[in-house]
Formats: sequence, C-alpha cells, structure tokens
Amino acid sequence: MARKSIIVVGAGPGGLTSAMILAGRGFDVTVFEKEKVVGGRNAPIKLDGFTFDTGPTFLMMNFTLREMFEEVGLKAEDYMTAKKLEPMYRLKFSDFEVFSTGSREEMRRRLEELFPGSGPGYDRFMKAEQKRFEMMFPCLQKAYSSLLDFLSPPFIKAIPYFSLGKSMFQQLGEYFSQDVLKLSFTFQSKYLGMSAWECPAAFTMVPFIEHGFGIYHVIGGLNAISLGMEKACGELGVNLRKSTPVKKIHVEGRSITAVELENGERCTADDYIINADFSYAMNRLCDEADLRKYKKQKFERMNYSCSIFMIYLGVNKIYDIPHHNVFFAEDYKTNVEDIFTNFKMTTGDNSFYIQNASVTDSTLAPEGKSTIYLLVPVPNNRAGIDWAAEKERFRDNILDQVEARTELTDLRQNIEAEKITTPDDWENEYNVYLGATFNIGHNLRQMLYFRPRNRFEEFSNCYLAGGGTHPGSGLPTIYESARISANLICKKHGIAFNPPGPLPTKTTFE
Repeated sequence: MARKSIIVVGAGPGGLTSAMILAGRGFDVTVFEKEKVVGGRNAPIKLDGFTFDTGPTFLMMNFTLREMFEEVGLKAEDYMTAKKLEPMYRLKFSDFEVFSTGSREEMRRRLEELFPGSGPGYDRFMKAEQKRFEMMFPCLQKAYSSLLDFLSPPFIKAIPYFSLGKSMFQQLGEYFSQDVLKLSFTFQSKYLGMSAWECPAAFTMVPFIEHGFGIYHVIGGLNAISLGMEKACGELGVNLRKSTPVKKIHVEGRSITAVELENGERCTADDYIINADFSYAMNRLCDEADLRKYKKQKFERMNYSCSIFMIYLGVNKIYDIPHHNVFFAEDYKTNVEDIFTNFKMTTGDNSFYIQNASVTDSTLAPEGKSTIYLLVPVPNNRAGIDWAAEKERFRDNILDQVEARTELTDLRQNIEAEKITTPDDWENEYNVYLGATFNIGHNLRQMLYFRPRNRFEEFSNCYLAGGGTHPGSGLPTIYESARISANLICKKHGIAFNPPGPLPTKTTFE
C-alpha cells in the first residue's frame, strides 16, 4: 500500500517537529518554507559575521526537546549542544537586582537577603507550583477536539489547579507579600505576550519550571534547534522545499484539495499541516467563503498578544553582564498598561530585555566581539502606531535608556552591525498577524478546546502546529502542538505510536 502523504506549510519549530515525527513513522512528508532558511521566528539572523536568534532565546523544559528526537529513535545531543545557564538570568529594578539561580537553597538565601522573611514563601511557591505543573502539563499534551475531552479523569483532577478567576499576579500573592517580589516571578508572562495582571494564574507554573528544571542555551543560538531538526528531517526522507512560498490553500467541500505555490504549481496530499501563523494563514491563504467559523469578524473579536521592537547589534566589545538580563521600568504597571490596555507607545520608562549570549557562546561573533539582542515589548498593530515614522526615534530612546540604566554605557560607539524589527516588520515580512509575535492571546476563552484545534475543525484533513493552536506559544508547547497533531494523523491512519512519557521525577536541585 502506498505511503500516506503529508504537506506541511511552514518550516517553523512546529512544522519541523511534525515533519520529523511523521517521516520517522513512515509518512511521505513535504514541507514548503517561504524563506531560504528554516525556523521562522526561530531562524538565525546573520549580520557581518554576527549570528542572532530571530526570536526565542530561552530554552526551558529541555526534556521536551529531547523527547521529540526520541520519538523517531534519534538523540538531540547528536544534532545540537545545549548548555545549562547559571545564573539563569538577572532581574534589575530601579533599586535592587536579583540573579536568579537554579539552586533552590541559593535562591532562597538570595531572596531572604533582599526580602527578609520571604524564604518560606519561596518554599510554598516551589511546592505548590510543582504540584500544579504535575497535574496540568499532562492535560496540555493531549488534543481537545471535543467538549467531551474535558471529562477525562486527568483533566477533572487538574481543574482545581487552574485557579480559575485569578491572575498570575494575584496567585503570587499567595506566596509573597511585596509587590516587587511578585513581579520578579511574573516576567515569564511575556512568553505568552500577556500582562501579569491578566495572565491566568495557571501559568504561575512557568517560573517554577525555570527554577525547577533550569534554562539552557544552545551553542550557535536557539536557531540551531531548527537547523538540527532540518538535518534530522533530511536523514528521515522529508522533502524540504525552501524559498517556496505557498500562495493559496484550495478547498472543496470540507477538505483541502491542494496547496498552490507562488510559481503556480499545485501540490496535493492526504493530509495537511498548517504551521504558518494561524491568523495570517486563515486571512491570506484561505478564501473566506471556505471558512465557517473563522470569518474576518472572528479575528476582529479575538485577543492577541503584544508585539516586540527588536534591535540586533553586533558590537566591537564583550560586556561583563549575564547571558539574560531583564530591566523593569520604574513605573512597571503603567508601562504594562500602555502596552496591553492603552495601546500606546511608552517612551522614557520602558521595560526591556538584553541577551548577551557571547559570554556563553563564542561562536556567535568574531573574536573579541559580541552580539547584543535588545527586546522591547510594545503594543501590537491594533494600536495603529506609524512605525515608519517612529522607528528611529524609538530606537534612539531605547539606546538612551540602555546606556543610562545598564553597564553598556558606551554601546553606541561600539556598534558595527545593526538590524531593527518593528511590529510592522513582523506583520509584513514574517507574516505575523497584527505583528503579535506571541500569537493569539492565552486568556481562558482562547485555551484548550477554545483555541484553534490541532485537528482543525474547518477542514477534515487539516491539522495545526505552532503557537496559534493548542497548547500555545513558547518552544516547548509548540513542540507539543506538533506531536499532538502528528499523533492525531497517526491515529486517523492506524499507525501505532506511544503516548508522551511521564514527566521528569526530579528537579535540578534535588
């Protein structure tokens, strides 16, 4: 019998993972990628001898990445080298800073030094959020194709751990009394593109995951994960066609019949996986007449993440600061409200993140030089900001703040290479709907069954992989989305597979 064929639209982390798994299970897989390099928002950026990650720079839940390779009998270590970071990151406020560590005992000591009496709260946080993770994460590894999936015993047991009606910031009040200490455990809400005052309390397990399992860097940048997956896909027989944009998805009845490429070629398969940005794909690759639920009005009502203003700098110096650095605005809450509620540009008191990866990885820059990755959360394009007019002014404002508030006091005079990415660029060059770099929002009305489903409800032979589907954005959950969709396709065609294995039983500090 002929092998079943799969077409994957997009070679981002989700598309590559699903292609790798399905090819390893015997499917005939073709991937179409519009760029000349794989990875999407996880691709490398090369500038005059400097290498940057386009987007993600934190690798947590390293065990999930290993599992994706193990699904097809491979070892991730054969395709990339991961290095655990210590300290994990520095958090800098106007009047204090904390270097977060993966050692529970040392982290407790540092918090007690800064906030006397906070140690027991940290212990409660670690114990309670570990339990939340153990109860909830298995629920995020399964599909929600029907409301009946909410009746599964694991999900019912996990319901109390959703802490319904509470925000991440409120949940942290169960452990810590000082607001600034709560904020030290909320910046992770940026992975979801959400405000800590709106992010569901369920995601309070994310900072636990970092403290419990550590944060990793991959030599060459996190883009090396996608490059490693590309190599694995090639070895498994995937037909990966780069520089080949998909122009249109053709539909008859309730099934996809073909994808049409920009060159006019039509390609067919038994099943299709969409790894392109979900909202972009529905609005630009599909005819609205072919959609029942996801009409234009649907997208206008949906909640979306913030965007980010990126400055990638190759500099003629190596700075003595940690790998990851988060600088909080002095009036942090107002800055957050400007981004998520008021949809306005903050100038003069911004929060920003600096990655100084060359202190860990000498492969990213020529000898004696380094890469500086500057990320500033900003509103998505619903704000209507004219970034063509504001780009240079905003860039200068951020560099002023960096030189005034960090050790990078001479940054401008050492710049050798530079690239800026605005929300407009995310939308127009990267095909990210509204420039919302963290995808569809992660409020409870857009999670699980209520998020675009892995077995896409609009078309009978269509599946989704990426941050725009369940379980959500962030590299580990994107990998899980790809595995869920691959498993659904295998189930459809009677191909045997093993369910995800148990979660790690030990955290790094045990």
